[in-house]
Amino acid sequence: MKQKSGGIKRLMEFTGKHRGLLTVSRILSGISSVFILGPFLCVYFAARDLVGVFAGTPLSNWKRSLKAAFYTAIEDDCIRKNPFNFAIADVLEDDTEEKAALTQEQEDRLLAFAGSDPVYRKYCDEIIVLLGTGLRISELCGLTTDLDFENRCIHVDHQLLRDSELGYYVDEPKTKKGARQIPMSEKVYQALKRAVKNRGKAAPVNIGGYTNFLFLNQSDLPKTASCYESMFQGLVRKYNKHHKPEEALPNITPHTMRHTFCTRLAHAGMNPKDLQYIMGHSNITMTLNYYAHADYASAKAAMDRLAA
Repeated sequence: MKQKSGGIKRLMEFTGKHRGLLTVSRILSGISSVFILGPFLCVYFAARDLVGVFAGTPLSNWKRSLKAAFYTAIEDDCIRKNPFNFAIADVLEDDTEEKAALTQEQEDRLLAFAGSDPVYRKYCDEIIVLLGTGLRISELCGLTTDLDFENRCIHVDHQLLRDSELGYYVDEPKTKKGARQIPMSEKVYQALKRAVKNRGKAAPVNIGGYTNFLFLNQSDLPKTASCYESMFQGLVRKYNKHHKPEEALPNITPHTMRHTFCTRLAHAGMNPKDLQYIMGHSNITMTLNYYAHADYASAKAAMDRLAA
């Protein structure tokens, strides 16, 4: 086989260091022409993303990473143009549904039903923590029993993830601003206290130097995002089965909890920079989008506060 050029080698090194691009690295190891590979990968990842193989990983993230990776080939004079230097909006129609936060009534009904159901009541504390902190689901999974109850503060400095090939692993927070401290409300404080008390004495599992993970599955292993995704699907399905259509809950995911938390604080008038810090958003624009979700009721409430 023809020896790979410096650009190919550097591209392979780049992708090999990023877990999300391991598939790309494997493809690169068997192909020596970057010029041919670029368009192929574009179609390849678009197709796989559309059928949901990479569910939860937006196509734009893959495209952004690949665009950066292919610049190494340009620097080595292997190609003239970057095959990923295009706008996704020009290629695919954006048919994604706008994220919707739960109303206060929906939130109350969800918690009431979960608390009274023999199957789902054990998840109540986790739902309360998600709704009361805005934690990413991987950050919730990374919580250990070593919580700062004295200062009523959650210290976020890592996230727990699981890959089908790599297994469990601990990583840094999703963004540079992801490392933060989140105050515990009284509800969250009590929920975490109960969670620690009800956890029991499971055999310690060491993942990336962390042990005593707070939320465990039936095998006494740390829960991961997929556990909560399936839990919320089942909870909503069961709730809707026992309620009238006009009382039905929308599709709920772990991120719905985070979205609801952020929207609630934005409507309450929290300073955008403070909210950005609590959420761990990489830039203020992402935070300000939650203020754009305001409706008549929240706008009127804000004006009434100013007039008081």
